[in-house]
Amino acid sequence: MTSSEHDEAAAPEPDRSPAPGPVQPSDQDGSDQHALRGGPVSVGSRRSRLPDPPPEDTVVVPADEDPTAAAGSELIGGAPGRRALLGVSWWTAARVLAVCTILVYALGMVQKLPCYDGGWFFGATSQYDHACYSDIPHLFTLRGFSTGTIPYLDRLPGSADPTMQYLEYPALTGLFMWLAARLTPGTGGDVHREQAFWLINSGLLLVCAVVAVIAVVRTHRRRPWDALLFAVAPVLALDSTINWDILAVALTAVSLACWANRRVLWSGVFLGLAVSAKLYPVFLLVPLLLLCLRAGRMAQFLQFLAGAVGAWLVVDLPFMLLNFKGWATFYTFSEARGIDYGSFWLILTQNNYLSLSLSVPTVNAIIVVLMAVCFLGIAWLAFAAPRRPRLAQLAFLAVAAFVVTNKVYSPQYVLWLLPLAALARPRWRDFLVWQACEVLYFLAVWYNFALTAGPASNPKGLPTDWYHAAIVVHILGTLFLCAMVVRDVLLPEYDVVRWDGSDDPSGGVLDRADDMFVIGARNYVEVKYAGPEES
Repeated sequence: MTSSEHDEAAAPEPDRSPAPGPVQPSDQDGSDQHALRGGPVSVGSRRSRLPDPPPEDTVVVPADEDPTAAAGSELIGGAPGRRALLGVSWWTAARVLAVCTILVYALGMVQKLPCYDGGWFFGATSQYDHACYSDIPHLFTLRGFSTGTIPYLDRLPGSADPTMQYLEYPALTGLFMWLAARLTPGTGGDVHREQAFWLINSGLLLVCAVVAVIAVVRTHRRRPWDALLFAVAPVLALDSTINWDILAVALTAVSLACWANRRVLWSGVFLGLAVSAKLYPVFLLVPLLLLCLRAGRMAQFLQFLAGAVGAWLVVDLPFMLLNFKGWATFYTFSEARGIDYGSFWLILTQNNYLSLSLSVPTVNAIIVVLMAVCFLGIAWLAFAAPRRPRLAQLAFLAVAAFVVTNKVYSPQYVLWLLPLAALARPRWRDFLVWQACEVLYFLAVWYNFALTAGPASNPKGLPTDWYHAAIVVHILGTLFLCAMVVRDVLLPEYDVVRWDGSDDPSGGVLDRADDMFVIGARNYVEVKYAGPEES
């Protein structure tokens, strides 16, 4: 996020030449030959010639390399021709994508109208029948914001649950909720105030969504239009105003953009803020550490880590000192929470596939083991891939591992993966397959709630067995995208981001860096690039 809109506007006509052909081998010195024999190697400077990078002003147009994007472009007149002036008017890619995000987000708000007009307040299952549920209006009263409760310092009014005496959200999200509550009118009935609270939060979260899409644009400079995957994603419309997750998504996206532009300390600061808003961004530390180890960039990683820890402490430490129990509620509640909707654990327990009744601590321990296995696999990819994986690829796999193995999967959790998917595998066919699975799950969970919350005398909704099938579809869709990313890592010729000679546009100091430690990795010069029709 270092260049100005003026720089974008002044860019010359983009180069639309075909994807580069096979990379020709170069002479290899003895150290490279030694590295090719397999087994762990640690070398002072392992230089392997990468393809020449494209010019800085090159802009990749998806319709030129993606068959699905090319087919879809026919709806708006076809792919841009060679005389098209892209990015030389006021309508730069960042502005176009910001407008697209606003429009899609607005459609999501329209989709919530049946609930806004009464579904949140009247009728046992109305908010589920219309698939327009949101936590936001309900928590205005249930978490004491309607009476001026200060998060983490004041107890929740009327709470009888010993694990829920204080707000159960991370500190920065709690401050975000409190700010929205302060902006909510203090007069009017409960329904009016809850409607206003939802509208104010929706406006603030829209700003977060726009920030996120611009950050994705700034992360892959030569591929700004990949951010269109984020901007028009169906789940952006459906899930953004269910909860406050888009705040952490925006901060994480900004962190990645700062890292890509070599603002290492600021990248750490924004990741620390993201962790203060939601737990999942902490898992990005693992792939970043692994890639910095392979590239010998530990000094930059430590600088990043210092920024992250410092920013996290600035937000969290005051609440820790003022009322540690209130601050820790998010962590104690997450640990004590049982198996819940959306997880494969729910299928196992509700169908009695587990011969033993697993306690919550046992489930937590198994999840830790599963996550450890996943991260061992990611570590192997990081060190053994023929080319160092791109940061976005391993970041996507790390968060996806948490999403798939966790004991709960709320519909809005898909937003965590949205910018990472756009950066890791910017391929419309695969992205739409994944999105279709998530939309199916979105509808299934609410219709199942409609059945379980409705009167037993007049059951209406999705039976549990069908809901379990939707969980399987969601998991398979996520694993499908993971498999495509892993294939790109192991066979870099299928990685569309690298077709133009790029190495790791989101890698910052890792981009085109020499390897310092690898495990049996092949030489870069063995990579041959596939064409669009081969991917």
